[in-house]
Amino acid sequence: MTFNSITKQFLDMLSAGPSITSLSPVEARAAIDAMLELRSEPEAVSRIEGQTIQVDNGEINLRIYTPEGTGPFPLFVYYHGGGYVIGNLEFVDHGCRSIANAGNCVVVSAEYRKSPEYKFPIPVEDCYKALEWVHANAAQLNGDASKIIVGGDSAGGNLSAVMTQLTKERQGPSIAAQVLLYPGSDLNLGYQSVQEYGEGYGLDVELINWFVDHYLNHPSERDHKYASSIMAEDFSNLPQALVITAQLDPIRDQGKAYADRLQEAGVPVQYICMEGHIHGYFSYPPFGESMKNTAKEIGIFLNHVLATSV
Repeated sequence: MTFNSITKQFLDMLSAGPSITSLSPVEARAAIDAMLELRSEPEAVSRIEGQTIQVDNGEINLRIYTPEGTGPFPLFVYYHGGGYVIGNLEFVDHGCRSIANAGNCVVVSAEYRKSPEYKFPIPVEDCYKALEWVHANAAQLNGDASKIIVGGDSAGGNLSAVMTQLTKERQGPSIAAQVLLYPGSDLNLGYQSVQEYGEGYGLDVELINWFVDHYLNHPSERDHKYASSIMAEDFSNLPQALVITAQLDPIRDQGKAYADRLQEAGVPVQYICMEGHIHGYFSYPPFGESMKNTAKEIGIFLNHVLATSV
């Protein structure tokens, strides 16, 4: 097992504070937001704009990152992590900046409504509305509607995978690629990595279940294909994928299992496991260098996929 010093220091810091499961969702969101004060200066991006769009019985916020250049650019719709309960646009701000620059794409970060106030499938439908809005407004965004990518971390990775199924079923916007960072593709936990890293690595089994219990209306929904993307019946004709997992992550193996399902269905997949890293490294403050390296990998992947796509 590779266990770097930054990871150890961060886990020691987490263990010194209160467990998220001992907090209410509102308190947990505040605790995570407070952690962001530890971040270094963000990477500069040519332009950042805010946008509010209408969804069913409400509205959601988007943050749009445009890189240097003339465009039209590929459009990367990014969904943040946080177990459907915590997380927001600010939580993934640094990562989205790096993806915009490294991938030479417009990143549209979408803040779906969170649970338990808005339970499954409301966050799923919010994400789909954001995807539709980006497609419909591609020209306004100086983007190319034929080069839409969906991606995200953790819960956002799972939501991204679900979007690829929904667009196929609903004949929605065409998606060129999916980029999934340590995706929570299965709300069931029958994996070896859960046994190995389910306690003491930042994302304990107790915390996973805390998230899931807030998100779902009933435990049976763990098997719903829009809640657990790996439960989809048909993986054929889905977008090319980059799947990145973290070695010391209890949900590592389900991310690998999702990549395997795509590959078995004939979908081109690139799989990377980040050694010595824990779940959440793309957003947590101490891992800025790893976040930038991951953004570079995303940029390389997108340049290849979009150059070879018809």
